[in-house]
Amino acid sequence: MTSFQHPVLSLNGKPSGSVDLLSDVFQVKEINKHLIWEAVRHFLAKRRAGTAKTKDKWEVSGSGRKLWKQKGTGRARVGSIRSPLWKGGATVHGPHPRSFDYAFPKTARRAALRNALSQKLSEGKILVVEGWNLESHKTQQLQNTLEGLGVKGKALLVGSDEKLVRAAGNHPKLQTVDSLGVNVYELIKFDQIVFSKDAVLALQEKVKP
Repeated sequence: MTSFQHPVLSLNGKPSGSVDLLSDVFQVKEINKHLIWEAVRHFLAKRRAGTAKTKDKWEVSGSGRKLWKQKGTGRARVGSIRSPLWKGGATVHGPHPRSFDYAFPKTARRAALRNALSQKLSEGKILVVEGWNLESHKTQQLQNTLEGLGVKGKALLVGSDEKLVRAAGNHPKLQTVDSLGVNVYELIKFDQIVFSKDAVLALQEKVKP
């Protein structure tokens, strides 16, 4: 597999070397936007709650006795007050708890990740830092650090440093995730993606063809 050098920055914004990235992961020649769409669709379907529910006839409260005799009253026959025809009765073919998840092959998921990563890199929206060695867990310090790196807008910070997770937790435009939790939906959702060097190498190893 061919690779290329991508610059790595220190947290103060100065060059700190480079990292070898695989062309098959970060420089896919033809971006398959439909595959990216499929991955996002699957992600949203998988996390959909599916908790809507209505009561069937045997679940509605009410007497089971026949309200009046079958014949001789001149009225329409009726078997139960819980009938869907009656106010307060059951619902016919109503929703029940279900999973909206469906099969989406692992190879397709990984290919979608490679396409999304390639698209972000081609747009100049992927940044790699040496590591998340923050001095404290203060949100303001993280904000200042990101501004020094030129990160603006919504950003996905990839790494598992405890101080990073705590510092980003109070910020409405920041989200943290470890390298194994990166998904296509979040890559598309956020304006910029900031990886630690270890995180980008771990993700590359996970999704390489």
